[in-house]
Amino acid sequence: MTSSSSSSQDTQRLAHGYAEGLRADALMEEDVAWSHEIDGERDGDQFDRSERAALRRVAGLSTELEDVTEVEYRQLRLERVVLVGVWTSGTVQDADNSLAELAALAETAGALVLDGVTQRRDKPDAATYIGSGKADELRDIVLETGADTVICDGELSPGQLIHLEDVVKVKVIDRTALILDIFAQHAKSREGKAQVALAQMQYMLPRLRGWGQSLSRQMGGGKGGGLATRGPGETKIETDRRRIREKMAKMRREIADMKTGREIKRQERKRNKVPSVAIAGYTNAGKSSLLNRLTGAGVLVENALFATLDPTVRRAETPSGRLYTLADTVGFVRHLPHHLVEAFRSTMEEVGESDLILHVVDGSHPNPEEQLAAVREVIRDVGATGVPEIVVINKADAADPLTLQRLMRIEKRSIAVSARTGQNIDELLALIDNELPRPSVEVEALVPYTHGKLVARAHDEGEVISAEHTPEGTLLKVRVHEELAADLAPYVPAPAV
Repeated sequence: MTSSSSSSQDTQRLAHGYAEGLRADALMEEDVAWSHEIDGERDGDQFDRSERAALRRVAGLSTELEDVTEVEYRQLRLERVVLVGVWTSGTVQDADNSLAELAALAETAGALVLDGVTQRRDKPDAATYIGSGKADELRDIVLETGADTVICDGELSPGQLIHLEDVVKVKVIDRTALILDIFAQHAKSREGKAQVALAQMQYMLPRLRGWGQSLSRQMGGGKGGGLATRGPGETKIETDRRRIREKMAKMRREIADMKTGREIKRQERKRNKVPSVAIAGYTNAGKSSLLNRLTGAGVLVENALFATLDPTVRRAETPSGRLYTLADTVGFVRHLPHHLVEAFRSTMEEVGESDLILHVVDGSHPNPEEQLAAVREVIRDVGATGVPEIVVINKADAADPLTLQRLMRIEKRSIAVSARTGQNIDELLALIDNELPRPSVEVEALVPYTHGKLVARAHDEGEVISAEHTPEGTLLKVRVHEELAADLAPYVPAPAV
């Protein structure tokens, strides 16, 4: 009984093993007949376990170049922007000029301007800057042009920014943020970068968003710990504001330390009685070109707004041989953000401490009178209204003759020049020579040849009227300041009896 049952079990195992072997052989063959029972449940090509678990790449979705060798020749992607302005006063031409200037600012910042619109209103809308209906129309323009940014020609409040972004569904920035971005790109010196960073933090402080919309992210105070500490604490936006204020305080200290070094240099020039001339004017009016023409300074010249930010001081000489310093300052613009005026106040002090201001204006601009008014407003803010001023109408070679005549008729102390061609540069140098403050004391002295340093000082610090070499020494007739006059006093010949 036992032997027969065991033999039958062996027979079944052999038969089952033979069947499994046949199935395995069939599966290993290349051409296997398709079976609905086995293959009907498949969901596609069959892979190994590792291949089934691997990430599957979906073809046709990438927008990047497939050939990596072409990457360096790929065109830089620029931000695509739409400009919008509110026209509250002035003529249609004034509104168009304002938007054209905003377009130039956007291009300087590295954006591609697609379209620009203006709206006539008594004042900007308090909620969306242009009104809810016009905001919907602006959203249609954004969708039609494929823009990813809207730039407003004015300084928007935090609420206006949020509400307008909610409607147009793209990033919205204002004129102030755009100018700050340009300054951040062009600042090269340590002081310039610190001043721009301070202005950016002042601008961003009331405009913080993000975590500030959530509830408390820290525990509140209480006695003894435990349950007493589970109250609403400092929110994330309050933490961010506190840290920004700490950074601003640190930045102000650093700028004050840098200001000390510049003041020492300025006091040294004053001690040596060297007159100073400051070049001020609208951005892209040709201030750096004029500085290069007058002194050969080699400052960067570029047809762009705010191409140079860091002040440059160079030594120059008048046609009569008098030495003076010529300082190139940061360019101004219409509605210059007050954050920048405050941050760059220490740099703009070069204008207030100078003996003469060369106010450069672009004679080829459609509205040069507006440029003059904008610059004078900033000069008034930095307390430099008492400094004598010469209006230098630059780009005379490209300006309309009627515009030049009108400007020179309005501005009595003015001269038309061309820094590019050198037109009337000699006349400008002569005018600077006449306008610079002159030494107050006239001295005639016979300086021995052993005291040649006094003769050199007279040439450097004063105005030499005549010089004659005699057997006893150099007979000088000069106009000098009081300190040098006291040094020359022992060599003044006694009056004839």
